[in-house]
Amino acid sequence: MPSHSPEHAPSWYAASVNRYLEFPALAGEIVADVCIVGGGYTGLNCAIELARRGYAVALLEARQIGWGASGRNGGQLIRGVGHEVERFRGVLGDDGVRRLKLYGLEAVELVRRRVEEFAIDCDLRWGYCDLANRPEHLDGFRQARDELLELGYPHGLRLLQAGEMHQVVGSERYCGGLIDMGSGHLHPLNLALGEAAAAASLGVQLFERSAATRIDYGAQIRVHSARGQVRADRLILACNAYLDGLQPALAGKVLPAGSYIVASEPLGEERARQLIPQDMALCDQRVALDYYRLSRDRRLLFGGACHYSGRDPADIAAYMRPKMLKVFPQLADVRIDYAWGGMIGIGANRLPQLGRLPDQANVWYAQAYSGHGLNASHLAAQLLAQAIHGEDSSGFELFARVPHPTFPGGPLLRAPLLALGMLWERIQERL
Repeated sequence: MPSHSPEHAPSWYAASVNRYLEFPALAGEIVADVCIVGGGYTGLNCAIELARRGYAVALLEARQIGWGASGRNGGQLIRGVGHEVERFRGVLGDDGVRRLKLYGLEAVELVRRRVEEFAIDCDLRWGYCDLANRPEHLDGFRQARDELLELGYPHGLRLLQAGEMHQVVGSERYCGGLIDMGSGHLHPLNLALGEAAAAASLGVQLFERSAATRIDYGAQIRVHSARGQVRADRLILACNAYLDGLQPALAGKVLPAGSYIVASEPLGEERARQLIPQDMALCDQRVALDYYRLSRDRRLLFGGACHYSGRDPADIAAYMRPKMLKVFPQLADVRIDYAWGGMIGIGANRLPQLGRLPDQANVWYAQAYSGHGLNASHLAAQLLAQAIHGEDSSGFELFARVPHPTFPGGPLLRAPLLALGMLWERIQERL
């Protein structure tokens, strides 16, 4: 198994990569049709889509490919691209909301096709279960099932009552569930590395350790790094939670929030199957949600605890272990081998943000996937490429029509204000 760079988060993913890729730092000036800033799923898939359409593409990554959320997330590939898309009916109309729902299904299929086309070894498994913490969650599941069937969803769906939950999870914590065989889970870093290899094979120039430090806008754009620059006709900003101060207007619309994962020691096949009999990904319905699944070597990967403070727990393993034991008290004797966290990008209305910069028609962006980034990033890349190429901009325009408020409070106060709001929601949840 290839060794991994210490620059990646100390995750089980980094310790179990099946390939090691290294790309040079940008030096000097290069010219491209399109410059992409960000080496996660959005940037990599924009690069693939555009290179296929004949564009010369240069991609700049500040650290390593997949260093951010794309290489350290929960690995859950779940239908949907937003939260409660019904709220956008007043802006998008009935047809627009229906299209958002269909895009939420297509997004998963895009990942499926990408993996198949480039034979990416990323432990893709199918099967997912939403977990009901309260009886009223089952009503929501029933409505979701009926809506999926009305949309023509081709994959298996099954509602579970409390007495049937042992079929999917070895925990007494839940009162029902909804099985979805069209969602699943995978190794996120191996997916990102596989997509980077695919992009390189299509002629994309990828540069690591090449943070964009300044952008000169205009008819031709210059993106500067410490040792070089890219001159391009078009620019795609694909930084999500790591945009920082590169583009302040966009950064104010996405809030970095910490999410954390632990990986147990290998449990062995029998014990692992007692926890998750059908090797599904699972997720509950609480505000501070728990999500978990098995790795290929039969560790429990247990995540959750979304933080808006901007500060990681001093000891992630100690912080997450009690949460894991609430779900699986039978794991009290089990060792935690890996513990890590990372930032996801949250938008105020929880819908991915796709658009162009005002007064900069050649600058495009996609960000704020709010926990659905694994699939939504692939969809965003396809929609951006289609619009840039002029073949079909309707999907891009649908998302771009939705206004996205800037978080109040500025860079110093927006996270504490949102943290207070989330605390209120958790209190309400317990009432």
